[in-house]
Amino acid sequence: MSKSIVSSAGAPAAIGPYSQAVKVGNTVYLSGQIALDPVSGQLVEGGFEAQVHRAFRNMLAVAEAAGGSLADVVKLTLFLTDLADFPKANEIMQTYFAQPYPARSTVGVASLPRGALFEAEAVMVLA
Repeated sequence: MSKSIVSSAGAPAAIGPYSQAVKVGNTVYLSGQIALDPVSGQLVEGGFEAQVHRAFRNMLAVAEAAGGSLADVVKLTLFLTDLADFPKANEIMQTYFAQPYPARSTVGVASLPRGALFEAEAVMVLA
């Protein structure tokens, strides 16, 4: 099975040696998205909530470039630098994902690239 690289101008360019997403068959592996503005490449201002919204909008842009949507996500992993923000992450996630929700893990981490407070990565299966 061949693989293809997925990219979107609606999400920030990779800040390292990786692709925004890789499609293999009908499965798409979306790299982690932090709250970088796709135009400026800078971390958005406004704290945790603004960062979660931007990261999910970045993820949506890549999902759409792959021919899908966030409704096609089957596995989601969230990374938070402060697990006290877990309830707020859940609340915001529900504005981007509907039931039935994807399988999910949430991991507390010491730090994230560029000083981000939140990161999300996903696996998507296209119909």
